[in-house]
Amino acid sequence: MKTPQEVIEAIAEPRRREILRLVRDSELPAGKIAARFPDVTRPAVSQHLGVLKEAGLLSERRDGTRRLYRARPEGFAGLREFLESFWDERLGALRAEAESEERRKGRERGAGN
Repeated sequence: MKTPQEVIEAIAEPRRREILRLVRDSELPAGKIAARFPDVTRPAVSQHLGVLKEAGLLSERRDGTRRLYRARPEGFAGLREFLESFWDERLGALRAEAESEERRKGRERGAGN
């Protein structure tokens, strides 16, 4: 599993994010991916594919002379875990605050009787 930093660096480039969108649901050959970026040379697209593959975000399958690419959602696992740890911590803090507030209100109601 790649580090969150490696994944973030791989997806920081907008064209790489677009490549991931293109191959999220189905496999595409490198040529079709490159054709979606007419302003980018094929070697540059190939380099983007390599970066995404190295980061664990793309799988590559050879079919004769063609290379087919597909997104690997599991490549985001380390980044997801990292981000979810913040979410879990915040939810835990929110829950503790809500429970504390509920206890305080319960004491106030009890004192008002």
